[in-house]
Amino acid sequence: MISSSVLGIILALASTASWGSGDFSGGFATRSQNQFRVLFLTAIPGIVILALIALTAGEPVPSTKNIAWALAAGLAGAMGTVSLYRGLSTGSAATVAPAAGVIGAGLPVAFSIFFIGAPGVLKLAGFAVAIAGIWLVSRPDGGFVPSDRDGLMNAVLAGTGFGLFFILIAQVEQGLVFGPLVCSKTAALALAAVIIVSRREQIPSLTASPIALLAGVFDAGGNAFYMLARQFTRLDVAAVLSSMYPAITVVLSCLILKEKVSASQWRGVALCVLAIALISA
Repeated sequence: MISSSVLGIILALASTASWGSGDFSGGFATRSQNQFRVLFLTAIPGIVILALIALTAGEPVPSTKNIAWALAAGLAGAMGTVSLYRGLSTGSAATVAPAAGVIGAGLPVAFSIFFIGAPGVLKLAGFAVAIAGIWLVSRPDGGFVPSDRDGLMNAVLAGTGFGLFFILIAQVEQGLVFGPLVCSKTAALALAAVIIVSRREQIPSLTASPIALLAGVFDAGGNAFYMLARQFTRLDVAAVLSSMYPAITVVLSCLILKEKVSASQWRGVALCVLAIALISA
């Protein structure tokens, strides 16, 4: 019989695998579409899939309070995604990716320690190792560029958005998973639509970027697995393990695209594996 804590860890790792696959797919989408159009397209399959699961499972309709938490989480996550894509598209990957990953993982840890209490020593060590691994695996060969002010701003916005998503969506009451995620995806879709229209661009059709739709499927899976993980384990455990998705993206890039992975990135992958062992102990 699998214990609840182990089940939570397994679900969080499923989340990081799904989000890593979505990040890999989304990278292709941003080559032909801007970040706002990609955000719009990735939200659509998530809304459809999550709504169908909620209806099929007979999940109760979320209360107004839970909807508010979910909408806030959706807007925060959308801010994080747009800021990350904007930073990457302007050539600030060396600054944005590692800093955003560390901030996004660190905020839920700080929140949990302050409001819930510190976990055991091994888990704390696992968090530190995981954050170091996320930094290394997200950092291109060029290294961090602290003088890149625009990159730093995008990194702070992206990391804060992702960290707030983890925290805010976790405030939804236990037992609710798919309905609140439909609300969060709807908020992201609405925000993307408003930005696209304000920029006097056309709303993209579903055929504009099939790869963006695929990324949306993976993203919805990552959201669902994270929410399920939160039913069985602490917020900080679920958030940190789910935040290690850059390691999946790097491995997929190596295996599928045959891209060269730096030694420091492989060390980051190794640290993420070590972190899983420490957090699971």
